[in-house]
Amino acid sequence: MSVLAATFVGIPFQNPVLLAAGTAGFGREVAGVIGLEALGGLVTKAVSVEPRHGNPAPRVAETGGAMLNSVGLANPGLDVVRGEHLPWLRDHLRNARVIVNVVGNTVEDFVAVVAGLTDEPVVAAFELNVSCPNVGKGGLEFGADDAILADLVRRARGATQHPLVVKLSPALHNPAGTAAAATAAGADAFTAVNTMPALLYEEDGRPRLGSGGGGMSGPPLLPVGVRVTRILARESGCPVIGTGGIRSGRDAWQYLRAGATLVAVGTAALADPRAPERIVRELREIVTRHRPGPGAERVA
Repeated sequence: MSVLAATFVGIPFQNPVLLAAGTAGFGREVAGVIGLEALGGLVTKAVSVEPRHGNPAPRVAETGGAMLNSVGLANPGLDVVRGEHLPWLRDHLRNARVIVNVVGNTVEDFVAVVAGLTDEPVVAAFELNVSCPNVGKGGLEFGADDAILADLVRRARGATQHPLVVKLSPALHNPAGTAAAATAAGADAFTAVNTMPALLYEEDGRPRLGSGGGGMSGPPLLPVGVRVTRILARESGCPVIGTGGIRSGRDAWQYLRAGATLVAVGTAALADPRAPERIVRELREIVTRHRPGPGAERVA
C-alpha cells in the first residue's frame, strides 16, 4: 500500500491530494494540463438545479500574494452535469475519486441536486457548499445559522446514502458548534475552509470585483484553514478535508498535522497546473520521513 493511501468516510483514496471545488471545472477542462489520475481525486465545480451564469466581470483580481474571486458559482446546471460531465469522469477516471460540490438558493435546491445525482456511479460523496461568500442568496447564510444548516443536512441525508461533507466558512465564530449541529443532523465530514469574505477598491473608488465583494484565497488563508481544521478534527471527531493556501507538500503537511485526512489544492493549481502533482511528490517525501506522524496526530 502506498505511504500516502488514505481512507476518508470509508472510501479509499490513493493519496490525500484533491483538486478543490471551483478550480478544476468538472475535470475535462484541466485534463490536458493536470494529471488527474495522479491525484487522490477532485471536487467538482458547484452544481445547482438550474444553470447559473455567475457574477459580472471582473471576477478575479490579484492582491498581495492572494487572489480575490467572485465567479458566483457559475455552472451548467444539474441536467447537463448529469448528462455530460459525470459520464466523462466515469469514462476517464479509474483511480481518482469524484466528490460533487452542491449549491442552491433554497434547502430544496440542495436536496434536489443530491437526489438527482445520488445514483451516478462515479460520485463518491457530496460536498455541501454552505459557505460561499461571493453570491447573495444561497451563499453564507446556510452555514451561518446552525438550525438552517441542520435542516439542510438532515434533508440531504434523506436523499442519499453517499457521505455528506459540509464545507464551512473560515469566518464562523464557533466552528465546533456549527460542526456539532451538522453532525447531529447526519453530516459525515467537513471541508475547512472556504474562501474568506473580502473586498478591495480600485483607485477610482470602484470595487475591484464586478459584484463588489468576493472571497480571498491563496497563501494568506493557510494558517486560518489549519486552525479551523484542528478545531473540527478535535471537537467533531469527523474526518476533514483541509483546504486553503496549499502551495507545497509542506503546506499540505500542515493540514495533516492538524488532523485532516485529505487536502485540496485550488489557487496554486490555477497559477501552476503542475503544482498538484508536485505536491503529491513532496508530500510523499515528507510523510516517508515522518511516519507515523499524521496518523499519530489524528488519534492523539
